Amino acid sequence: MTQPEKLSGFNRQGHAWFCNAGLPSDITISIEDITFHLHMFPLISRCRKIARAHEESKNTKGKTLTIELGEFPGGPDTFLIVAKFCYGFRVELTARNVASVYCAADYLEMTDEFGEDNLLPKSESFFHKSILHNWKECILALQSSELVLPRAEKLQLVSKCLNSLSMMACTDPSLFGWPMMMYGSFQSPEGSILWNGINTGARIRSSESDWWFEDISYLSVSLFERLIKTMQKRGMRPENLVGAIMYYSRKHLPGLGRWRGEQGGKTRTVASFSLSPATVDQKVLLESIEKLLPEKKGESFCRFLLGLLRVALILNVNQTCKDSLERRIGMQLDLATLDSLLIPTYSDSDTLYNTGCIERIVHHFITTESNLTAFSPSSLEMQASPSSESLRKVAKLIDNYIAEIASDVNLKPGTIRALSEALPDSSRSLHDGLYRALDIYFQAHPCVSDKEKEELCNIIDYQKLSIHACAHASQNKRLPLRVVLQVLYFEQLHLRSAITGCLNTLDGEIALADAVAVTSLGDTAGEIVQRDGWVKFVRENRVLKLDMNRISSRVGELEEEFSKIKQEMKSVTKSHSSLSYPQLIARKFGCKLVPRPSDAQPESLHRSGSTPRASVERARQSLKSRHSER
Repeated sequence: MTQPEKLSGFNRQGHAWFCNAGLPSDITISIEDITFHLHMFPLISRCRKIARAHEESKNTKGKTLTIELGEFPGGPDTFLIVAKFCYGFRVELTARNVASVYCAADYLEMTDEFGEDNLLPKSESFFHKSILHNWKECILALQSSELVLPRAEKLQLVSKCLNSLSMMACTDPSLFGWPMMMYGSFQSPEGSILWNGINTGARIRSSESDWWFEDISYLSVSLFERLIKTMQKRGMRPENLVGAIMYYSRKHLPGLGRWRGEQGGKTRTVASFSLSPATVDQKVLLESIEKLLPEKKGESFCRFLLGLLRVALILNVNQTCKDSLERRIGMQLDLATLDSLLIPTYSDSDTLYNTGCIERIVHHFITTESNLTAFSPSSLEMQASPSSESLRKVAKLIDNYIAEIASDVNLKPGTIRALSEALPDSSRSLHDGLYRALDIYFQAHPCVSDKEKEELCNIIDYQKLSIHACAHASQNKRLPLRVVLQVLYFEQLHLRSAITGCLNTLDGEIALADAVAVTSLGDTAGEIVQRDGWVKFVRENRVLKLDMNRISSRVGELEEEFSKIKQEMKSVTKSHSSLSYPQLIARKFGCKLVPRPSDAQPESLHRSGSTPRASVERARQSLKSRHSER
């Protein structure tokens, strides 16, 4: 048998409460599984609802009146407070119980008509005077109102708390002395926070605009959503709203911890020590958070969106939410970073990374007209970029992304091609990034056929390869032979244009030096100018000689390769018929045979035209003659 529990004239025995009045009870109130054995007069003198039930049951004389209150606001604990008030005991209203007591008094119709200074007007006065003007008390009351939410909505307790909180958050705390007034006696004269009379050493900084983030993070998803919407209607700055949403999301979605950015965690406030953590359904939270996000762009905000998308894929939220996140990210893809784009595959796919998601994001970037405005630069470090600059940034980002995922052994060539061709040709001034990505892919996938390699290499514009990339590609054994020949051709074009540019520059320098020397006013000035011109001439001459030597060595290498090919052709000709082998060679290199006389010899190639080395020698002799004339 349980020990009786005594509490201010009431004692509990098991599931029943009794009043220590010394008189037998004549009314029984049943709430849930708890029974209250009370007396008629104290209750009917305060509660209209119980008085009306008593009037209806006058026919049952000599029997104890039993009333069952199945949907009583706040349950048995709140009714105990009401019973104590009816019996005249002292009742203490707090921020935690005022919403339940207010709703219970309204349920029992405890108005002034049934007693002066009744519980309903008393709780209403306490709510308006002590709760709505204090941040900490208002947060506690709002959180406790979820227990009696339907009746609290009817009495507008929730909307009043939301309006009061949004007003205090939107107002500059320094104008009204907040947070000193907000935290009441919890602040010492020196400005440090007191907890149970103990100086914690922490100081309240009223100048920060994010002082309220931690407190509202203890609210449920529905109340948090309504509070953010109320603040938005009151004109709260978008960066502050996004900051609160990001803080709330990171607290209740552990998967976002990696994408914290530059914002660190906030220290707990005095109000948060009195709050109970909310129980949050992560899937419902994410779908609700996505609808609250403003149409803005920023580096930290873009990183946060990518983190939300990653968690959305893990939780498998509805497709509408995922599509909206991808669209938001696509409209500010130029602000994304490579590590945030590396979203793993959480389905049964063979690939390591979710490339389809990135491809859709790039599609949104290209097709959606971005009219997003930036946050203020001081809030979320955002700068708007021109469209051409944004294209170049995204092209470089995607090239680096392809290079990063290229080592995945299950990555298909079609995926590489789709990602590469998602952006227009004008977005890349150089194709070095694409070449690097394909080279990594060929190295990680040695079983890829030459045909697939050639199809992938077709996405590269060889005219947009730098000289260093051409030099690397010309010696890359992983590339098909046809691709190497094309690279060599464009490499020679690059070198020819470079030499032509050097010669034109040299002629211009000499002509300019002669003109200055002729028009000089003094002999000394003319000598200085002439000397400077000769210094430039000698310097350009050295550069030109180095280029010529490099070209000569390259031509020598080509001649050696040509001689090796010719020897192989002769050796194969001896072992096969002279008719079938040219067709085999033509089929191997993708060339067409040109009909020629049967008695033609390979040496006729040397007689029919000049060799590359002879062309270089003629260029060198021409250069020497020009030097001697100078």
